[in-house]
Amino acid sequence: MPSIEYQILQCTEAKAIENAAHVQTLWSGYGTIKRYTLEGGKHRSVIVKHILLPESGKHPRGWNTDLSHQRKVRSYAVESYWYQHYAPLTNPNCRVPQLLHAEAEGSMRLLIMEDLNVSGFPIRLTPETVSISAAKNCLTWLAHFHGKFMQVQPKGLWEIGSYWYLDTRPDELAKMKNKSLKQMASAIDRRLNEAKFQTLLHGDAKVANFCFGSENQVAAVDFQYVGRGCGIKDVAYFISSCFAEEDCQHYEEELLRHYFNELESTMANPIDFQLVKQEWSALYKYAWADLYRFLDGWSDGHWKMHGYSKRLTQSVLKELNYV
Repeated sequence: MPSIEYQILQCTEAKAIENAAHVQTLWSGYGTIKRYTLEGGKHRSVIVKHILLPESGKHPRGWNTDLSHQRKVRSYAVESYWYQHYAPLTNPNCRVPQLLHAEAEGSMRLLIMEDLNVSGFPIRLTPETVSISAAKNCLTWLAHFHGKFMQVQPKGLWEIGSYWYLDTRPDELAKMKNKSLKQMASAIDRRLNEAKFQTLLHGDAKVANFCFGSENQVAAVDFQYVGRGCGIKDVAYFISSCFAEEDCQHYEEELLRHYFNELESTMANPIDFQLVKQEWSALYKYAWADLYRFLDGWSDGHWKMHGYSKRLTQSVLKELNYV
């Protein structure tokens, strides 16, 4: 296979590579993301995701099973397929990086992508710095993404989206301390998966995976766990990534109202938006309970396991007649 540098120069028509800067190491050490600054050509810089799959993973929380490794292997294949076949279908309201080149050989995968920093999205936010306004912009992105892919079949993607999907997390299920929730995990999962209205989920829609511009512009990255699901799973997970207990409670109504207003603006016949809203609103607490289930087995005591998420989870268990 040609060198990474050669492939970058070929797909960008640049004269030379001026610099390569490390952006981050991939989860469990499965590769790197680098920014290459270029001379000449169509792009001032590009982002290169270089995946090198080991025979087994080294997980920071000790998860180092073959199942965990295979999940990651599958996730990178899904991401590559997503960028090649689905990303071109998105619009400016759910902006994603443009894929410039993809390559796969053996245990190596390569994605050369547009650098969102130079395309007007240089700002990154954290739970400590995100504002309600910025959070709403991300929910706008999610609404347009969900609207665009409503009832689309996940060909080449995860059959069920989201990285915490129950069937892919038996190790975490086995370690759960909340016995009531553990026994009802399948019922909660089933309720979400059997929703009438399904779309494509981003699958890891945390605030860290959004890039912000100066004028309410938002773009999203990291599509390793994109797949089928009811959109409220992305919404609950996103809110969980931004706000602590009090703000989750305080802004719940405002944030959900904003999301559904934006979703309505994307919907077209023959789908009845009011039926989507009714179903997904009722499943909001199920999405939280599903996430709480994962956290209980993955990282007991995680900061997202606060009173708000616990109350919603207890409400689900009560509705399922388990408490």
